[in-house]
Amino acid sequence: MTHVPEKWSSLEEIAEHLGVSKDSIRNWIKKDAILYRRIGKQFKFKVSVVDAWVDSGKSAEIE
Repeated sequence: MTHVPEKWSSLEEIAEHLGVSKDSIRNWIKKDAILYRRIGKQFKFKVSVVDAWVDSGKSAEIE
């Protein structure tokens, strides 16, 4: 069985996935709270990484 790499999700997709606004995601990026990669001018996320961040409780610590 071949391993299919997880696709990168856009800021819009991750906001929808978490049920928060795009502005919330942008604020978390500015505070270096959420793990992301920058590809050109776009921010990209892995759903599994974001879910692990939420599960860890770190998302609840954002001021």
